[in-house]
Amino acid sequence: MLSNPKQRIAPLTPPYDDETAAALAEMRSEIALFRLFARRPLRAHGTHGWGRYYYSKDLALTIRQRELVIDRTTARLGASYEWGIHIGLFAGKAGLTEEQVTSVTYGSPSDDCWEDNDRAVIAAVDALLDTADIDDATWVNLVAAVGEEGAIDLLLLCGWYHSIAFVVRAIRLDPEPGMPTLQAQAHDGSDALPDVRPPEAPGTRSDNPLSRGD
Repeated sequence: MLSNPKQRIAPLTPPYDDETAAALAEMRSEIALFRLFARRPLRAHGTHGWGRYYYSKDLALTIRQRELVIDRTTARLGASYEWGIHIGLFAGKAGLTEEQVTSVTYGSPSDDCWEDNDRAVIAAVDALLDTADIDDATWVNLVAAVGEEGAIDLLLLCGWYHSIAFVVRAIRLDPEPGMPTLQAQAHDGSDALPDVRPPEAPGTRSDNPLSRGD
């Protein structure tokens, strides 16, 4: 992890020119990440076009499944900014309990708080982050839980939030006011991001250098 916590590139601040204002209006929010994207309005329009499907009723995942993917991905990669937004704004809408928020952040898909369908989603995300692949048994469970179209959406969603994690961590984006942080959520109260990689099975190892964000 890089040691300098200072934000490296500043998001735009008002007043905005007309093109920037139009891009932010389309995104319907002025959170720091969107204002960062809007430094080039065409980039903001492009990212909005990608994200619009994933926040629509056309997505093949439920809101709960979508948020489990995002929460697990951003927690595993230490993307506190984005994790905090989704826990703060969507955990309640997704029906996640406090115990489940703790588990999706630091725990295991085998924790007692999960039903089988939730476990299948979290395990699939873990497999992608650990190996950039999904083994046959995990795949069968995933498709049983979300269907084939849902599985495709999960693969893309996990990949997209991997990209978002790169941005918010490398830029050192400051947390949004009032949103939770991984540091505050940590069990021991320290500022160290937890290692939430599941334990490796005997005789196996992950060869994916991108399985952690630090």
